[in-house]
Formats: sequence, structure tokens, C-alpha cells
Amino acid sequence: MKNNTINSLDETTEIHPLQENELASRVDRLGAALIDMLIILPITLSLMYFTGGFDGISEGVSPSTEYSLLISFVGIVFFIMIHGYLLIKNGQTIGKKVAGIKIVTLDNKLPTLSNLAKRYGFYWLIPLIPIIGQLINLISILFVFTKSKRCLHDHVGGTKVVLN
Repeated sequence: MKNNTINSLDETTEIHPLQENELASRVDRLGAALIDMLIILPITLSLMYFTGGFDGISEGVSPSTEYSLLISFVGIVFFIMIHGYLLIKNGQTIGKKVAGIKIVTLDNKLPTLSNLAKRYGFYWLIPLIPIIGQLINLISILFVFTKSKRCLHDHVGGTKVVLN
């Protein structure tokens, strides 16, 4: 018969609670957003060029709401096609991967599809609301200057951005 013993912790053993991931810096978040924008921008600008979207703008005429919504929708579809897999697998877009940051839930787990849908739904759709949408978007971005460094879309999605 084996001698089963249970060793107790002595007084010098330290137990560390699960360490919380360090929040990403504002500069890292901005850099990641700029990289992601530079990836999508050529697609949306090309679409606008080939659909005549710049014709009215060059004459001082604003594009119609329908046209703006269509361009936004196509941009969102391309964003999902480019970044969707990485977001679900790693909580990262290409920009976040380059910046060494990722999206996690408040309990430091990978975001679910629901978290991501809420986060990006708010991020993409609120600015489309005429007049007030742009104000809400600005306020959302300014939330990054709070102690938690979480924009409104982070709060809506139950997420935060941390170092990878």
C-alpha cells in the first residue's frame, strides 16, 4: 500500500491571485486603429471612385444617406472578412496584432461572438445616426482617457483591450 501524504503550505509559500492583464496604452490602441483603417480605406475609396461617389463631393454636394449607408455596409463586410477570424480566434484585428494588444472580456477571456457583435455594432452603427451619432462617437472615444481606458464600445461589449 502506498503512503499518501498531503503536504501543507508552509508560511513562506505565496499564493498569487490570477493576475489581471495590463491594459493597452492609448497610443497602442490608436496605432492599431490606424493600421486597421489603412487596410480598409483603399477598399472603400476604390468603391467610391468606381461608383462615382467622388463626383458629387468634388462639386460640393454631400452624398445621399443611402449611398453613405451602402459604403459603410460594404466597409463593415470587408472588415469582417479581413478581421473576423482573428477576432474570434485571438481577440485581435491585424492592427491589434501588430500593436501587440488584444480584446478580452472583463474576466480576461477571449470575447464571444456576442461580445464582439455588441462592441463593433455600437462602434459602427452609432456614428451613422445623423448629427447626434457623431457626438456620441466623440464621447465614446474620449472615454479612453478614463482610468479604465475603455471606450463606450468596450463598455457596451463587456470588453477591454490589454497587452498581448
